[in-house]
Amino acid sequence: MSKKRGLSLEEKREKMLQIFYESQDFFLLKELEKLGPRKGVITQSVKDVVQSLVDDDLVSKDKIGTSVYFWSLPSCAGNQLRNVYRKLESDLQSSKKRLAELVDQCEALKKGREESDEREKALAELKAIEKKHNMLKDEMCQYADNDPAAFEAMKDAIEVAHAAANRWTDNIFTLRQWCSNNFPQAKEQLENMYKEVGISDDFDYLELSAVPLS
Repeated sequence: MSKKRGLSLEEKREKMLQIFYESQDFFLLKELEKLGPRKGVITQSVKDVVQSLVDDDLVSKDKIGTSVYFWSLPSCAGNQLRNVYRKLESDLQSSKKRLAELVDQCEALKKGREESDEREKALAELKAIEKKHNMLKDEMCQYADNDPAAFEAMKDAIEVAHAAANRWTDNIFTLRQWCSNNFPQAKEQLENMYKEVGISDDFDYLELSAVPLS
C-alpha cells in the first residue's frame, strides 16, 4: 500500500476555513488545534496555517481581555476576494496603458534611425571619435604627476606635514623639560625611556628643503 499523502499548505488553509464557515463562531487557538485534526490538519500545523489566513485577511483576529479570538465569515472572505480582484484588475489596466506608451515611444525613437549608408558612416565616425577620446584620457593619466594643480597641492601637503611634525617635536621637548624639572632623580630612567621610543641625542626640528620645480 502506498503511504497516504499529507495535505499541502493550500489544502490545510481550505480545511481550516471550512471550520470557520461551517460554525460561523469565534475560536481560541487551543480550540482550533483540537478541531484541526478532524479536518486532517495536524495540531502542530494549525497555528501557522491560521496565521497565514490572518496575514491574507481571510481570518480576523482580535484580543478580548486576555484571550485572542479568531473568526471568519463567508461574506468577509467574499468581500476580501472581490477587493483583491478589483486591485488586480486595476493593476492590469495600468500595465496595459504603460505598455502602450512604451510601444509608442519605441516607434517614435525608431524614426530617423533607419538603417542606411549615411547612418552606418556616422556611427563609424562616432566610434572612431570615442576611441580617440579614450586614448587621450589614458595619455592624460600618464602625465597626471606633472599636473600643475597636483604639484601645488603636493607642495601644500608637504608644508602642512612639516608644520605638524615640528609641532609634535616641540611638544616632545616641552614634555622632556617638564619631566626633568619634576623628576630630577629619575634622569637615567627617563633617558633610557627616550631611547626606547626612538628619541635619540640628535632628535631635533625638521628643516623644510626647497621643493624642486621639476
